[in-house]
Amino acid sequence: MELDTLINASVTLLVTIDPIGLAPLFLALTAGMDRAARRQIAFRGIVIATGLLVLFTLAGMTILDLFGITMPAFRIAGGLLLFWLAFEMVYEKRQERKQETTVRAVSHDEMKHIAVFPLAIPLIAGPGAISATVLLSTEMSAPLERAALIGVILGLMVLCMIVFMLAERVDRFLGDTGRMVLTRLLGVILAALSVQFVADGILAFRA
Repeated sequence: MELDTLINASVTLLVTIDPIGLAPLFLALTAGMDRAARRQIAFRGIVIATGLLVLFTLAGMTILDLFGITMPAFRIAGGLLLFWLAFEMVYEKRQERKQETTVRAVSHDEMKHIAVFPLAIPLIAGPGAISATVLLSTEMSAPLERAALIGVILGLMVLCMIVFMLAERVDRFLGDTGRMVLTRLLGVILAALSVQFVADGILAFRA
C-alpha cells in the first residue's frame, strides 16, 4: 500500500466529515442538556456513524446496487432530511425542551433519536462521507488497504468525540440568548447546506 493513497484517504474523509465544523452543530442540537446526556448522545452518534462508514467500506456498492439506490438519490434524500431539521431549528418547532435551573431532563428515547438523526445521519455519516467511503473502498480493495481505511475512519471518529466533548465548555459562555441566536443561525446554514446536497444530487442525475 502506497503512503500517498493513505494520505489521500485521510484528507478526503477529514474534509467530508469535518469534525471541527460539526462542533457548533452538536452544541446547538444538545442545547440545555447536562454533560452526561451530551456525552451519551455523542457516544451513540459516533458509534452508529462508525458502524455505517465501516459497513459501506466493506460492502458499499453492493448495498446500493442491491436496493437499486444511486448515490445522487441518496444525496437528495439526505438534503431533504437536513432541510427539515433546519426548518425546525429556525422556527423553534423542535421537540419541547423542558429546562430546570441547571439540569435538563431528557428522556432515553429522545437521546437515542437525536443520536441517530441528525447527529449520526446525516451530519457525521452523511452523503458526502458515505460516497467518499464507497469511492475510496473501490480504490483500496486489498485486505490490508481496507484495514487501513477502516483505521482512518476510527481515528476520525475519535477526533469527533474529542471535539464534541470540548464543545461542552462553550455552552457555559452562551446562556439562553446566545443558544437561541446560535440555533437559528445554524438552522439557516443547515438549510443552505441541505439545498446544496439536493442541487448536487440533481446535477448528478442530469450528468
